[in-house]
Amino acid sequence: MDFAALDSLEFEGPLAQRGIGIIAPFDMALERELWRWVPMEVSLHLARTPYEPVPVCMQMAHLVSNSQHLTAATRDVLHVEPEVVAYLCTSGSFVNGVDGERSMRKVICDAGAPDSVTTSGALAEVFEQLNISRVSVLTPYVEDLTLKLHEYLDELGVNTMSSDHLGLGGGIWKVSYRTIAERILAADHKDSEAIFVSCTNLPTYDVIEPLERALGKPVLTANQLTMWASLKRMNLPVVGPGKWLREVT
Repeated sequence: MDFAALDSLEFEGPLAQRGIGIIAPFDMALERELWRWVPMEVSLHLARTPYEPVPVCMQMAHLVSNSQHLTAATRDVLHVEPEVVAYLCTSGSFVNGVDGERSMRKVICDAGAPDSVTTSGALAEVFEQLNISRVSVLTPYVEDLTLKLHEYLDELGVNTMSSDHLGLGGGIWKVSYRTIAERILAADHKDSEAIFVSCTNLPTYDVIEPLERALGKPVLTANQLTMWASLKRMNLPVVGPGKWLREVT
């Protein structure tokens, strides 16, 4: 290579990086989906909660939302200067109710994050901005964890019109799009104003837009909402599918 020729070239870039710190449960397997939700200039910096040898259940939701783990994970990503740190887990952020979700965001900020979001907190924000008070729910969880989500929605003043759950204790990222789409369609209720699909480990990216067209209402999913709330705090536009979410400022 003629390195002397480089003197005559003008180099621009790389594009200035803006970061989101991600605190993910130890079993998170959908990093590739997360990247589809952010614009080119945004980097995602992941930290995981410690491994716990338990299935996806109420116990796991409590373990992965432990405040000491949140503090440690936040500090693990601060050196790359994220603008916001997101706790990427639905069950871990609703299992202790509205007050518990609020406390999680405070723990993350107290650990040094400039701002914080959680998946369930992002859900609450979207419900408020879209003025949604009646939803249908699909989760991959067992029944008691799904009922805990209903309790969280009740606290938000949102009525669960219908609900379905897959009853899975693991391997959630392996569920096919066809199964997810069929269960969403079956879970819908005519009086629901939106569908909420819980769990950041459930693949949903490519089913959102066709299902929104079919149902004529928002299909809101966990990774989508978490990235939306993070980008909102960075004053960046939402990326990816979701007609209604793109219209929320």
